[in-house]
Amino acid sequence: MSDSQDQARIADAPPENWVDSHAPAWARPYARLARLDRPIGWWLLLLPCWWSVALASQGTWPPVALLLLFFIGAVAMRGAGCTWNDIVDRDIDAAVERTRLRPLPSGVVTLKGALFFLVLQCLVGLGVLLSFNGFAIALGFSSLLLVAIYPFMKRITYWPQFVLGLAFNWGALMGWAALHGSLSLAPMLLYVGAVAWTIGYDTIYAHQDKEDDALIGVKSTALKFGASTKHWLWGFYGFATLAFAAAGAAAGLGPFFYPVLALGAALLVWQIVTLDINDPARCLRLFRSNRDFGLVLFAAIIAGQIF
Repeated sequence: MSDSQDQARIADAPPENWVDSHAPAWARPYARLARLDRPIGWWLLLLPCWWSVALASQGTWPPVALLLLFFIGAVAMRGAGCTWNDIVDRDIDAAVERTRLRPLPSGVVTLKGALFFLVLQCLVGLGVLLSFNGFAIALGFSSLLLVAIYPFMKRITYWPQFVLGLAFNWGALMGWAALHGSLSLAPMLLYVGAVAWTIGYDTIYAHQDKEDDALIGVKSTALKFGASTKHWLWGFYGFATLAFAAAGAAAGLGPFFYPVLALGAALLVWQIVTLDINDPARCLRLFRSNRDFGLVLFAAIIAGQIF
């Protein structure tokens, strides 16, 4: 397979990404296995961590060093999670048009190589975790079961997006724990809201694969909701917004938090109104726009802390 063909095969990677442009040829299959050519995933894992750190900062700017540690950890653990997911799903991925040319089902990366790469990424994540306090370390380890079982959920339930939300938003608890060595109502509300947000955005994402998923017998909220998806999104995104507002109130954020949060809510409304569940390209664009929502919510929390 030529290099140009190799680059074209990842269906949901941005047309211009640093892996295709700058990564050495030998590293590209592993970079793609970790989804480094698709940064939206680590953004969505990172942002709840940053929200939580900002929420816990008690009237000051969030500590830059802690934000950087969470960045490193999010990139490493998102890559590890994707690698584990692809190991578990390699046979399913081979049967789905969008995923059949991923490194494992296409044979570019061997199972042994993927397992070794998984261990390396986990070691980076462990290094970050061990820099936190004892409570945060224990809390971080407690998320591993959710991470481990998530790839199997699509085989047994139409709600794998719920399990993804539980696992992917653990950082909404971790940031607070890293600063305070405990948890309280504010991060718990933030976590609950983030889970609902994830169910919403990953339902949009899952509509890209619904035909293939139905044929091979795997489940998703996209299949469960079907033509009623927009009604469900109003519920999940509305609940998420209310939970985020309640988290801000519980943390004692100032009044500037709420109008900036409203701007973020407007982005969620735009997603629902403009969604076409039968247009995969539109679904992917709206899914990616959740990075912008996450950044707006981060700005809202900082505004509520500083002003």
